[in-house]
Amino acid sequence: MPADAPAAPTSAKEEILEPDLPICDPHHHLWHFADSRYLLEDLLADIGPGDGIGGHKVESTVFVECTAFYRARAPEPMKVVVGTEFFAGVASMADSGRYGPGWACESIVWRADLSLGEAVDEVLKAHLAAGGGRFRGIRHAAGWDASEAVRNSHTDPSQHLYLEPGFREGFARLAANDLSFEAWQYHTQLPDLLDLARAFPDTAIMLDHVGGPLGIGPYAGRRDEVFRAWRENIRALGQCPNVWVKLGGLGMAICGFEFHKREVLPDSAELASAWRPYIETCIEAFGPERGLFESNFPVDKVSCSYEALWNAFKRMASGASAAEKARLFRDSAREFYRMGG
Repeated sequence: MPADAPAAPTSAKEEILEPDLPICDPHHHLWHFADSRYLLEDLLADIGPGDGIGGHKVESTVFVECTAFYRARAPEPMKVVVGTEFFAGVASMADSGRYGPGWACESIVWRADLSLGEAVDEVLKAHLAAGGGRFRGIRHAAGWDASEAVRNSHTDPSQHLYLEPGFREGFARLAANDLSFEAWQYHTQLPDLLDLARAFPDTAIMLDHVGGPLGIGPYAGRRDEVFRAWRENIRALGQCPNVWVKLGGLGMAICGFEFHKREVLPDSAELASAWRPYIETCIEAFGPERGLFESNFPVDKVSCSYEALWNAFKRMASGASAAEKARLFRDSAREFYRMGG
């Protein structure tokens, strides 16, 4: 690190709450870019021993696409398939037992351009063949905002991608291949997702990161207003039995809590206090049966440590029954991603 570089934020060590509570982390990334690396060893370092003593009892994880590991010399639609091959290999590494007791990347969600329409079927079948039985679904991110202060998704989407006929033609191939859809858009686009969910009631949809409430750019200082609009759409989506929700992602800078700007990151009590309205609204709308806590690491790592994140979730779920906690922390994820018992 250069001498004049700012010091990395620190996080106080916390005692693990409810150390025996089994966890499936249903949303994390791995990547290796020119200026950033986060691979299996880095994830496991954040998780800790996974034994409920030196870290939370994380038994398994779900890997979700992040643009890494495309095949440079493949035809454009097929470049993405090598990512599934790579992460199926990572899952095999974790399954060897040499990296700890947990099974990282037990299920894989990757990318395909659903705007290809019916032609995307070839890509989906290639993913399934490459996944070694672990491939479960497609994420086609649609985050779009007119403000330059809000970065649009890496897929370079149009404003209303989820409404476009070509996209929907490709989307229709998911259920036909027994695949789910991972939805990522901003809170302003939730009506588009609602329309999509109603149009395809037989396709399982996972709503990432509590629906993407924005708190930067033109949305800064408007948290109450944004929350009301977001809550209305979350409640409507909760009425769609094919839609599930991931409870997390609020550590991203775009949510506007600004924890990432601090020298000392918040502890789990502060995180729980800040995020509780969003988490509780989602659980009320979807129930523990269709809600699942997620880490979104390493993206949320800018705002908190892995141990503080899961401690915050445990604080917010403290009033839940043992059965409800089992759903929120492990069983809902394992059911949605067809991960067995």
